Amino acid sequence: MSGQLPPGARLPTEQEMVAAMGVSRTVVREAVAALRAEGLVVTRQGAGAFVATDAARRPFRLATDGLLSLREVLEVMELRTSVEVEAAGLAAERSTAAARQRVAKAFAAMERAITRGESGIDEDFAFHFTIAGATGNPQFSRFLEYLGRFIIPRQSIRLTGRDEKGQRAYLRIILEEHRAIRDAVTAGDAGAARRAMRKHLIGSQARYRALFPEGMDKRSNE
Repeated sequence: MSGQLPPGARLPTEQEMVAAMGVSRTVVREAVAALRAEGLVVTRQGAGAFVATDAARRPFRLATDGLLSLREVLEVMELRTSVEVEAAGLAAERSTAAARQRVAKAFAAMERAITRGESGIDEDFAFHFTIAGATGNPQFSRFLEYLGRFIIPRQSIRLTGRDEKGQRAYLRIILEEHRAIRDAVTAGDAGAARRAMRKHLIGSQARYRALFPEGMDKRSNE
């Protein structure tokens, strides 16, 4: 990244890196694999590893150790909003009868989970993923699949300061917001679907901002 090795330059051999850094060959191989995964180097059979010609164009990715701060969660939620509002509208416009039935079933599963007293996190993700699939555009599903567990903030940030009654009320609000999305999509009302998804995601951002003092990190592994 500093440019000391320009694009196209060959990296030192494994033996040279082992000798220079005093680490094992396994460590060197793992490091090169990590650089390759980041799009910084390419390997050629029998020739070695080389700095990628487009190393500056690193692939988009989220931190693999999760979203550790409220700020990071809100950033991803803003990104989701820009994508999922349109996905909801397209799902309402384009979805087949079978796809709309899947949306209804996904909501029903979430409703049952919350009624049983569960968090409904998996069901929440499945609902959003089903909406994405109902657009008929596989890129929406791939985007949510990439985000994976990060799209449900309540498993990235602990909801401290809520008693059981408060937690139940919070989940009921979320459930009703999802109900509105389901109703609009299954009715084929694209405008209402976009509004319902936007209300849900903007509301979620507001609720998480209100949870903690500004700038405060809430680490899920504390």
